Amino acid sequence: MNLGNRRPREEPELNVVSLVDVVLLLLIFFMLTTTFVRPSQIAIRLPEAGVSSDVPADREELEISVTGQGEFRVNGRPLVDSRPETLEAAIRKVMPRVRARHVTVSADGRASHQDVVTAMDVAGRLGFVEVRITTVRARPPE
Repeated sequence: MNLGNRRPREEPELNVVSLVDVVLLLLIFFMLTTTFVRPSQIAIRLPEAGVSSDVPADREELEISVTGQGEFRVNGRPLVDSRPETLEAAIRKVMPRVRARHVTVSADGRASHQDVVTAMDVAGRLGFVEVRITTVRARPPE
């Protein structure tokens, strides 16, 4: 048995040049494609202090209230039912007395999201372009 005559084993060689090429190409690809992706945004125009309105003060605001049971009220007056057609008719009735094309939506905390969206959709179809959403501070328990 001749053990001293063995050839030393050659270590395997890893060629990483092609791997670096692929990584650089992927990096360039992702850098180019991410510039075309734009996140969706909601345009919000915040109110500014000191802006005066040039419309007459004798005209009233349009306020749509949504109760916790899904009922609508237009300027404090309850409607006969909760259908969008009834809400649209009630808004059309008060439109000549409304001073601007903005509507205030106030909803009960227990009102469903769908009812609030329905109110905003009906107002939007009638040409109201600005929607104000009001909140009411909850009373602390006594």
